[in-house]
Amino acid sequence: MMVLKKFGEVCDFVRGPFGGSLKKSGFVEDGYAVYEQQHAIYDQFTEIRYFVDEEKFNEMKRFELKPNDLIMSCSGTMGKVAIVPQSIKKGIINQALLKLTPKKFLDVEYLRYWMTSPDFDARIEENTVGAAIKNVASVKILKQIDVPTPPLPEQQQIVALLDEAFEAIDQAKANIEKNIENAKELFQSKLNDIFSQKGEGWEERTLGKVCMKTKNIRWQDHINEEYQYVDLSSVSRETLKVTETAIVNDKNAPSRAKKIIEKGDVIFATTRPTLKRATIIDEELDGQICSTGYVVLRPNEKISTDWIFFYLLTSTFIDRMESLQRGASYPAVTDSDVKGSILSIPTSKIIEGKYISVMHQLREGTSELIIQYLEKLNSLEELKKSILQMAFTGELTDKAVEV
Repeated sequence: MMVLKKFGEVCDFVRGPFGGSLKKSGFVEDGYAVYEQQHAIYDQFTEIRYFVDEEKFNEMKRFELKPNDLIMSCSGTMGKVAIVPQSIKKGIINQALLKLTPKKFLDVEYLRYWMTSPDFDARIEENTVGAAIKNVASVKILKQIDVPTPPLPEQQQIVALLDEAFEAIDQAKANIEKNIENAKELFQSKLNDIFSQKGEGWEERTLGKVCMKTKNIRWQDHINEEYQYVDLSSVSRETLKVTETAIVNDKNAPSRAKKIIEKGDVIFATTRPTLKRATIIDEELDGQICSTGYVVLRPNEKISTDWIFFYLLTSTFIDRMESLQRGASYPAVTDSDVKGSILSIPTSKIIEGKYISVMHQLREGTSELIIQYLEKLNSLEELKKSILQMAFTGELTDKAVEV
């Protein structure tokens, strides 16, 4: 029987201390752990950035975490929950966490599942404050949320059913994700086979030798003229197409809005090159502007746009970029690094065209397959939500959790 009790009746609540109570200047190299939002979000308690000494720990003993407590993130990425394991390093929570200690009649795993349900997510969303960075409302409001609270044996039965169902769902997801990786690897293998050919009928050139020079815009010569601007986030990594642009002019253009692009150009993001952010510029963007975070490759008569585009997707090229990238926070390569890459090109335009046709077919087939797999993953996520909804409305049965 599902009895509704107030959240405040089934748990003891402790919201993290005010920010002023925990300052970086008071942290020590080692000692008592300071648990942060990341520990709830990623459900891990081993990677700890900050520590306090024994005196500070004793001063803030009220915020101590203990095994089988539950923590919830309360700012930005809200509502993520994790159960505190037995092996936890002694420590306290910071201001971005809420500590929940279930009463004896409430199973902590049951509580965790309920706090990942669509119903609880909706309640959290209803009770948030802040525009730029959302924050969970006051503990006083949270305590008034209704919690379905059947007898403890029934809670444990629900947990067992959910464990079984979610294990099966997670295994199905893992299999699908493996299939996606296999599809990508097969596509990569076929590309590498094509671009690794040498000898008669093939010639090797650097990208720089088969591309024409491009120009940057002089904004002082284009007063009050508007352009579409392709920045680093404009190109979708999934579709490799430009999904959105900004309108810029000489007054509001970002400092990186400089490179003029033309129809048939290939652009490749030199910032974080291993993300493979590349696209072909179409007629709509002819004469527009892209970020200096891209290298613009404009093919000459010796090579086609498509040949360059597919070469940029090969693991051979990406591996080379990875070896050349510099910088820890924003790893990047230079335009010269990209243009210095050597690729094989068929001497016959007919042969080149045939290979390009094959590569397009491979890419389209791979994309369609991946879309199907992603739809299956989405279906499994929806199934999870449905099962959770049934669990906390008394409708969950053995048959309902079949995957």
